[in-house]
Amino acid sequence: MTKLPIANPFRPGAGHPPPYLAGREEETREFTGLLGQQPILTNLVLTGLRGVGKTVLMETFKPIAISKGWLWAGTDLSESASVSEESIAVRILADLSPLVANIVVAETEQARIGFAAKTEKTPLRLDFALLKRVFDQTPGLVSDKLKATLDLVWTSLKHTKVRGLVVAYDEAQNLGVQAAGHQYPLSLLLDVFQSIQKRELPFLLVLTGLPTLFPKLVEARTFAERMFHVMMLGRLNEAQSRDAILKPIQQQGCPVRFSRLAAAEIIKHSGGYPYFIQFLCREMFDSYLQQKASGEVNLVVTVSQTVRKLDSDFFAGRWNRVTDRQRELLAVVAQLPNCDDEFTVQEIVEQSKKLPKPFSPSHVNQILSKLADSGLVYKNRHGRYSFAVPLLGDFIRRQQAEA
Repeated sequence: MTKLPIANPFRPGAGHPPPYLAGREEETREFTGLLGQQPILTNLVLTGLRGVGKTVLMETFKPIAISKGWLWAGTDLSESASVSEESIAVRILADLSPLVANIVVAETEQARIGFAAKTEKTPLRLDFALLKRVFDQTPGLVSDKLKATLDLVWTSLKHTKVRGLVVAYDEAQNLGVQAAGHQYPLSLLLDVFQSIQKRELPFLLVLTGLPTLFPKLVEARTFAERMFHVMMLGRLNEAQSRDAILKPIQQQGCPVRFSRLAAAEIIKHSGGYPYFIQFLCREMFDSYLQQKASGEVNLVVTVSQTVRKLDSDFFAGRWNRVTDRQRELLAVVAQLPNCDDEFTVQEIVEQSKKLPKPFSPSHVNQILSKLADSGLVYKNRHGRYSFAVPLLGDFIRRQQAEA
């Protein structure tokens, strides 16, 4: 009998659900509470750095909503879906249509081909073609068209057991203003949902994205501050991180075990970020099995070896896209004691005075703007910046140590 290979339980892919979701119980309770609103007064923004598990958590919300009688529509918001007001409106209709396509809203009569003049009734279903036709034929602005179409959707559903519809979009920071074409897809989204919720249509908006998302919402419409509850996902604490490491192998009865020392090192080098925990655990798990399969007697699997692979797979691609002068500035930031939280232009200027060629305030502002465009930093409030990539400071210091 062929012995089946041992499956690695850890999953560090983008948005892949981990074998055990650690430390998100409070967020789950808060989302469940939002489903109980009548009418809907508060929507949800789920935000945080890459690697904190935003997409995974949103996917765990979906079955909760469905179990409570809600329909769930949504996907990733690509840049192409946010280039115009009509494109985001059509995106919403396309995501809703599979959920309501079997609902019959009317019947049409069609003549049958033959000698006898007979007609037969054909059901008119609420599919994408009908939704798009209602949208196109409604007079007014794009927002008027979308409101009328969503009104039709709920009118067709309100006599069923459906309690409401969740419209959920990941990577929502891609939404913005296309000023050159006078297109405001983000403003459209906020205006439409505020309007239909004031009329007590049960559509709940859930947006997931990087920390730049909520400031964008408020900039687009100041009432967004009162329209959303913001869940800021952070790193896991030590106990939660240990559960994320140990429980998957306990649940699946794996022969591979992490010692207390190994678990502590994984927690240290992952910083409590769920993606990094999954990455380090997966690599160490595979390395152990491969050494064992090759006949190694003295099995040696260290976290430091795995961190080098993390540097190569996760950080190196981003690091290679920055210029030498940008690297110099990032190296200055990495030396700040508060680099993993927030830092200011003035702090960077002061720290850079130790260099042969220090940075001026205007130069720091210019470089930070470029780094924000490339997704390495973001401005979280006036004059303060943060790394957009978790543990970037640790990676930079490792690069400096090896230089």
